[in-house]
Amino acid sequence: MAVFQYRAADHSGKVVEGVMEAEAENSVVAQLHDMGFIPLRIAMPGERLAGAFKTDHALFTRRGISQRQLLQFTQEIGTLLGAGLPLDRSLSVLANLVEGEEFPKIVRLLLEGVRAGKSLSAAMAEHPDHFPKLYINMVRAGESGGVLENVLRHLADYLARSLELKEDIRSALTYPMVVVFVGGVSLCVLFLFVIPKFSILFRDVHQALPLLSKLMIEFSEGLTRYGWVGMIILLIGVVGFAFYIRNPEGRLYWDGLRLRLWLVGDLMRKLEVARFARTLGALLRGGVPLLDALGTVQGVVGNRLIARALLQVQGKVREGKGMTGPLSESNIFPPLALHMIAVGEETGRLEGMLNNVADHFDDEVKRATKRLTSLLEPALILVMGVVIGVVVLSMLMAILSIYDLPG
Repeated sequence: MAVFQYRAADHSGKVVEGVMEAEAENSVVAQLHDMGFIPLRIAMPGERLAGAFKTDHALFTRRGISQRQLLQFTQEIGTLLGAGLPLDRSLSVLANLVEGEEFPKIVRLLLEGVRAGKSLSAAMAEHPDHFPKLYINMVRAGESGGVLENVLRHLADYLARSLELKEDIRSALTYPMVVVFVGGVSLCVLFLFVIPKFSILFRDVHQALPLLSKLMIEFSEGLTRYGWVGMIILLIGVVGFAFYIRNPEGRLYWDGLRLRLWLVGDLMRKLEVARFARTLGALLRGGVPLLDALGTVQGVVGNRLIARALLQVQGKVREGKGMTGPLSESNIFPPLALHMIAVGEETGRLEGMLNNVADHFDDEVKRATKRLTSLLEPALILVMGVVIGVVVLSMLMAILSIYDLPG
């Protein structure tokens, strides 16, 4: 038997917390239902019921709504509505339940809007920075069809899968980023602080030094004197590039280039295809019409080249044609994805097939990311080791060369 912490609500909306002995989490849920409570969060001892780290220090306070907070909100409001609580009572419970500085205020504003006679989607639409367009459209479709609880369940599944993929990619790239950062800092310390100290010792015998040592000392001196010029040029380049990709034509060119990059281009293509399929499938499952769903997906996909292709697809669908042909004309979507979408259209199970496409390419992205990082990690370590080793060797050669000088 294990001890579980729980947070639940009764049918009047009152939130209660406590601990319970049970064999598994499902047993806790069943016992809470028997007691007349609606389970909201269950955790093992030592875990936070909120599911996220929180500190009272102002420096570490997180503003806004994270994807994980939105996922928890979606799961909990779906649970409360499924248990029979009215929408306003559910929002009142969540206003006292959600954590963070900004989110409770947003939930209270939603509650005020609902009590003033607005629909939940209309109240959410007043906060576009916190609730994505896809989220609002699905909630609106659920309200129109009277299936808001089911739509919220689909939304929670969509957010959970998206968050899982994002965290898998982030965790896979963390170690290579740390290696690059540590190696970069080490090189900066060597060239800006260590080598200048040695160059003072070798100044009088500069011409007698080995070629490699001369090159390293001259590079260090140039970096010390003119490094700020390089930083300014780099800053101008970054700012100029940022302005360039803000231009529609520049963003379109850059997005196309990203899909053709060596090593990562195919990975990014699969990631965008998975995002497109997951989003469109979630919208269709939520009851959003295909034309409206395609319009929403255009604003969700991160690649403007794919968004332009979807605009053309939307036009063809409006004319009564299918999706597969226009998608294939874009030369962006992999043949397997096109084939699966075609089967979904022919069988009338497009939303289910889109979810299969998303699952398949999510798995492909995870495998490709692991393969890439498994190759990248030793390559980075080797390159950093060689570069730092060459710098250290050049200094040792300089020191040893002093003993070869005529007395």
